[in-house]
Amino acid sequence: MIVGAHTDSPCPKLKPVSKVNKAGFLEVGVQTYGGGLWHTWFDRDLTVAGRVMLKRGNGESDSFSHELVRIGRPILRIPTLAIHLDRTVNEGFKFNTQTHLAPILATAVKDEFNKLTGAKTENLSIEENASKTSAKSPSNAHHNLLLQLLAEELKCEPEEICDFELQLCDTQPSLIGGAFKEFIFSGRLDNLCMSFCSLKALIDSSKDDSLEHEKGVRMVALFDHEEVGSDSAQGAGSPAMFDALKRITLSVGNSTSEVNVNRAIQCSFLVSADMAHCVHPNYPEKHEDNHQPTMHKGLVIKHNANQRYATNAVTAFIFRHIATKHKLPVQDFVVRNDMACGSTIGPILASGVGIRTVDVGAPQLSMHSIREMCGVDDVSYSYQHFRAFFQEFTQIDVKLTVDC
Repeated sequence: MIVGAHTDSPCPKLKPVSKVNKAGFLEVGVQTYGGGLWHTWFDRDLTVAGRVMLKRGNGESDSFSHELVRIGRPILRIPTLAIHLDRTVNEGFKFNTQTHLAPILATAVKDEFNKLTGAKTENLSIEENASKTSAKSPSNAHHNLLLQLLAEELKCEPEEICDFELQLCDTQPSLIGGAFKEFIFSGRLDNLCMSFCSLKALIDSSKDDSLEHEKGVRMVALFDHEEVGSDSAQGAGSPAMFDALKRITLSVGNSTSEVNVNRAIQCSFLVSADMAHCVHPNYPEKHEDNHQPTMHKGLVIKHNANQRYATNAVTAFIFRHIATKHKLPVQDFVVRNDMACGSTIGPILASGVGIRTVDVGAPQLSMHSIREMCGVDDVSYSYQHFRAFFQEFTQIDVKLTVDC
């Protein structure tokens, strides 16, 4: 019994060489990841987060560590152009992601002043040694000011930073809003909302007595790189899922038989959980008339005849039957025939592993914006539905006869 989701979201990521100087400003070069609503990143208070490779120790005792970092305060901003300089901007905000999306880190004048006054003495030593370092070293590839900010957060020296993967993110925290406190306003709801609900459901379903007679294995699988096609070592297109199922089956079954692995996969079930499109009150025509998911009405079962979603009648019935048994609301979604349909990890895993799959997700607005929104009730419904799936699937599946 698997609930699968993805953890990545569209965002600007720092380039391997991010040092940019333009018009007296220190800027940071970024590349776009995924299909983001990039105009929403303008005029936001931004920071960076990601992972850093550090050198710890001295001389022969050197060691290298992989550490996570997030600078808590706003250090970056992508300003829009004043309307006085572009009178047609309200007719359509057009920009170039290469030249106009670079965030400002500082003014060059202020940076030089700090160096001269000794406010950033560490930067002076970095500059003096820059000519002695590799052309690909962080001190040559990135602004020393950025390295200093990272070093302060990591409690290390700037020269101990060997490399990093950083992305831009909003500093505004998630919060509950709306007149009745019925909405969640947050970044990255797609798809951390489903990741959270599935993980909490797995943990809580493992605390009750439903495990005493459980014959199956409950599992959550969270993948990276869904927003760019899933073709990576950490993506749903990798052998990771099949390898995990194989190792689990052989371990639990105490056998080396490949037949047992194939049988286990055929008996298994995957819930592909990825946020869904709530009908937009200002653009209702973008939805098919009979399939307009709304907030506070539970998870959305996604259908597509061209297999952009992996749902079929059997898998939809199982998921809907669980909802009925636990009195949980559920909805259906089909994209308009004259519009392109997105996809999920569902069809990738269904075709790669050969596992029964249903595609579902909680409805949300502003998908792929820097700031998204969903319904508070739907988070609760999602958690309850996933938990019920873990608890109930084995008993339901033994009663199901297909292709008899």
